[in-house]
Amino acid sequence: MFDDFKKEMAKEFEMTDIGLMSYYLKIEVKQRDDGIFVSQEAYAKEVLKNFNMKKCNPINIPLEVEKKLSRHIKECPIDQTLFKSLVGSLSYWSELLTAK
Repeated sequence: MFDDFKKEMAKEFEMTDIGLMSYYLKIEVKQRDDGIFVSQEAYAKEVLKNFNMKKCNPINIPLEVEKKLSRHIKECPIDQTLFKSLVGSLSYWSELLTAK
């Protein structure tokens, strides 16, 4: 049935059969006899690598509990482009997590 569908589609569109899907929109797809499994592990590792965080240790909360925040941070200037890129990557990742 699927082969017939592919043949009909190939009559209308230029197509190349590249085999089973392994990645789609940053989601790894593993197709086995016992089911189809998806994972975002590769994307998570890519994000960590891109932001030099592969060797960071996980914590339960993202900020010190009693830390006072200030608009005038002198000890660590912030790269706004890098920050926006990180937020964008995390936003995309969260959309992938909640997609149904």
